[in-house]
Amino acid sequence: MINCRDCEHYHRDEKGRISFSCDPFTNIKEPQCLLKWQLIKINQMVEAYQATLVYYKKLGPMQDKLFKAVERELGDMEDSENWKYTEEEDEDEEQQDQEEEPR
Repeated sequence: MINCRDCEHYHRDEKGRISFSCDPFTNIKEPQCLLKWQLIKINQMVEAYQATLVYYKKLGPMQDKLFKAVERELGDMEDSENWKYTEEEDEDEEQQDQEEEPR
């Protein structure tokens, strides 16, 4: 079995991250290479998921503020339209009272 660091598909960048340029469908040299490749891909998926979680944690407080602002605006809109409904309800009640009196 050859070591990964001796393989031509092995690359390490200046930050120490390891990457492979091998394709599991065409140029895997040994069966263990496929297992290592799978571990690297799983690790990449976990890192991407963790980055997504960090991003969501940053967005959480902003979303809360946005929802509160929208709720406040909707409440203000409902309050500003209440005068229409209260006058209409009062007029409807007066009309019903007037209709009931002649009987």
